[in-house]
Amino acid sequence: MSKVLIIGCGGVAGVAIHKCCQNSEVFTEICIASRTKSKCDDLKAKLEGTTSTKITTAQVDADDVNQLIALIKEVQPDLVMNIALPYQDLTIMDACLACGVNYMDTANYEPENLDDPEWKAAYEKRCKEEGFSAYFDYSWQWAYKEKFEKAGLTALLGSGFDPGVTQAYCAWAQKHLFDTIDTIDILDCNGGDHGYPFATNFNPEINLREVSAPGSYWENGHWVEIPAMSIKREYNFDQVGQKDMYLLHHEEIESLAKNIPNVKRIRFFMTFGQSYLTHMKCLENVGMLSTTPIKFEGHEIVPIQFLKALLPDPATLGPRTKGKTNIGCIFTGRKDGQDKTAYIYNVCDHEECYKEVGSQAISYTTGVPAMIGAMMLLTGKWNKPGVYTVEEFDPDPYMDALNKWGLPWQVNDNPELVD
Repeated sequence: MSKVLIIGCGGVAGVAIHKCCQNSEVFTEICIASRTKSKCDDLKAKLEGTTSTKITTAQVDADDVNQLIALIKEVQPDLVMNIALPYQDLTIMDACLACGVNYMDTANYEPENLDDPEWKAAYEKRCKEEGFSAYFDYSWQWAYKEKFEKAGLTALLGSGFDPGVTQAYCAWAQKHLFDTIDTIDILDCNGGDHGYPFATNFNPEINLREVSAPGSYWENGHWVEIPAMSIKREYNFDQVGQKDMYLLHHEEIESLAKNIPNVKRIRFFMTFGQSYLTHMKCLENVGMLSTTPIKFEGHEIVPIQFLKALLPDPATLGPRTKGKTNIGCIFTGRKDGQDKTAYIYNVCDHEECYKEVGSQAISYTTGVPAMIGAMMLLTGKWNKPGVYTVEEFDPDPYMDALNKWGLPWQVNDNPELVD
């Protein structure tokens, strides 16, 4: 039915590719492209014979718009799935516009070089105008909205779990459970144990920059920013147990504040163990989380990239990780004149994910929604020109697909609330 170009071949991309190959009716042909073609070839060899999806591979530098354009013209896909790094969102969007192809990704844009003068000027202006200082935000990609509209193309932003599924939960709750939503608390709990003293469950550069940044939340029409990890709560997660969680800035807050009418507060919490936080603080204190290049023995290195090379590759954590994740949204609001609460969430088992696709649950919970978002576009269930986040589309087919393709969700109508 459809041909798709998938850019990226890391842990999340590996899951998405497995799920595309399980869904051969929609994904009749895929081309896997990465800077390191041998990784693509290895995955192709692993999957061939298990699927009727035709698989090809290619080498591409996703930082190079001209290389991307040449590859898209060669492959002639119906959709480009960007499952590379957020640094590359804009170059891939530019290439899709040049070639007249729909686009999707799993995380919003952030720059690799925080010292770039053009980005820094825009960043400082946004900090002053909006009131939050996270390095990642939607403004760079939302700026493409008119270009995609004029080209008659759709760009779907952030179809992972959070962002992605969490926004579908919000749209579904707004459509089916509430007349008005007052508060949204997004809770991301990883109860898994990989056995390492310190490792990150997804790309270390992205993960460590995200959690070491100031936290922020949306309240009464404006941003409230707080020092990193300064708001802590405890929560008893279904099938995981009692965990410490900390308020972080997260990208879906920005779009939900725009798209959920009259919402009074949106917060995002993620669980961390004390060992992780101690390691991270130590690394931050000695400068290892810096993105500014330094000279070492005649070579220029970026500290956080050097750290990434030392840490375990998240894609290798699957066989070691035991336990479960629990990710969802707690809502308060009104229905038929009465106060109402609801908690929509998914529980995912690390070991079950590894048995199915050779991955831990963090990659699984992002890779499955990437396939589902692509399926929404390819089947025409989601189809409007412009640049959109998940909650701006009808949530029903997406929510149905989550149940079918490995991320079943449930609703608790009387949840414990977060103070």
